[in-house]
Amino acid sequence: MPGCFITLEGIEGSGKTTQAAALKDRLIQAGHSTVLTREPGGTEMGDRIRALLLAAHRTPMDARTECFLYLASRAQHVQEVIRPALAARQVVLCDRFTDATIVYQGCARGLPIEKLAPNLVWAADGLTPNLTFLLDLDARKGLARLSARAEINRLDRESLAFHQTVRRGYLDLARQNPERIRIVNADADPAAIGKEILNVTLSYLAPLAPNGESCVAQDCGKAR
Repeated sequence: MPGCFITLEGIEGSGKTTQAAALKDRLIQAGHSTVLTREPGGTEMGDRIRALLLAAHRTPMDARTECFLYLASRAQHVQEVIRPALAARQVVLCDRFTDATIVYQGCARGLPIEKLAPNLVWAADGLTPNLTFLLDLDARKGLARLSARAEINRLDRESLAFHQTVRRGYLDLARQNPERIRIVNADADPAAIGKEILNVTLSYLAPLAPNGESCVAQDCGKAR
């Protein structure tokens, strides 16, 4: 079975982290060697950057500072975790990747996409997911779910308008990349969501194994 790179995206409270963990377990049960990771983070260095990004600060973090921290975490993550796992013919599940930077730092923070694009490609070493699940949810419902969390981080505290912009950005990306990004209704029953994601994933992986066609994530010259 060749390596395959699958990402899960969505606003805060969409349930993507829960679904990513469930998908990993089900893929392993189905016989697929699977790695679950996340962004920011996924490495010792990345986890330190994650703590810095999500903590509250006395001085507001500049949007460019925030962006470059995410990209630094991704660069290490790709080289230390993702590419080695793909080379070992594993299925890599990642909780957020480049799409998140486009919508959070580009759409919501207002950084120009034309300046972001080459940096996104560089940080990801040209890597693009083979398949992305967008867990779509109304921003008000997503924020309401956060109340059950033990800790509320810096991004969780952003305004409703910020999270609504993030959601619109994700939906725009899905419309631009219909073959890669599958929209999933994150307001449905969690078990039904998990079944839908699993079925799509298994259907995607099934034709790749018998003839050995490569599913290794694409090296592209532009951000997706």
